[in-house]
This record gives sequence, C-alpha cells and structure tokens, in this order.
Amino acid sequence: MKRRERTRQLIELGGLVAKAGLVELTDDDRAAMFGILIYAAAVLRSERRERALALWRRRGKREFERGRQD
Repeated sequence: MKRRERTRQLIELGGLVAKAGLVELTDDDRAAMFGILIYAAAVLRSERRERALALWRRRGKREFERGRQD
C-alpha cells in the first residue's frame, strides 16, 4: 500500500472511531479506545467471530444508512 493510500485509510478509520461516538463516550481516553479495539480483535480471534461480525456488520450498515450524526 502506498503512503498516500495508507494515510487516507488511517484518516477514514479515525473518522469511524469519531462517528461511532467513542471520542466523546470515553472523554477522548486513548487507552480506553485502544482497549475497546483490542477487545474487538480478541472476539474476532475467537469462536464468536462469525456471529460478532454478522452483528457488527448489521449495526454498521444500519447506522451508515441512517447517516449517523451523533
């Protein structure tokens, strides 16, 4: 992945963190947000992977469609 593409990807991922409300909900606590992501990664490495992905994908699509503006 080229540098420009990587930069764009990181900006978009940061936007998703903000759009989900994690910045406000954690009072911009980076350790807490990182912990949330580590927890999600652990779930994805477990036997709960497919079920969690299906649930999270459904919720994400629904929020994209609603145009979440929180």
